[in-house]
Amino acid sequence: MEYSINASPKLLFPYIASASGLSQWFCDDVRLDPEHRFNMVWDKQNHYAEVAIQRPGRSIRYVFLDEHKRPQLDANYLDFTLEYSRITDEVFLRVTDYSDHTDTKEQQELWEGLVSKLREQVGG
Repeated sequence: MEYSINASPKLLFPYIASASGLSQWFCDDVRLDPEHRFNMVWDKQNHYAEVAIQRPGRSIRYVFLDEHKRPQLDANYLDFTLEYSRITDEVFLRVTDYSDHTDTKEQQELWEGLVSKLREQVGG
């Protein structure tokens, strides 16, 4: 999914790559544990993830771990990529949500709501 956001990649990147930024729009709370794993909290449930790939200022991928904070085979992941179009002078947030979620319409509505919340945070 791809969303236009009226903000610079420099402003947006902390919102997709830091615990404090993610907690403002993405989930109820985000904490870093001592091993630098992200604990993303939704509905009082912990979901642990590690950063698998990061290109500063451009993209980040979170790979989710099991309940014991261990890697999984064919793990769920979220990939956020910021892209700038010189032609339209727009910034796009591309979201790749690789999960076992099967209801595509529900998933689209979820991301539209989350990105709307992000837009409110950055004024875009």
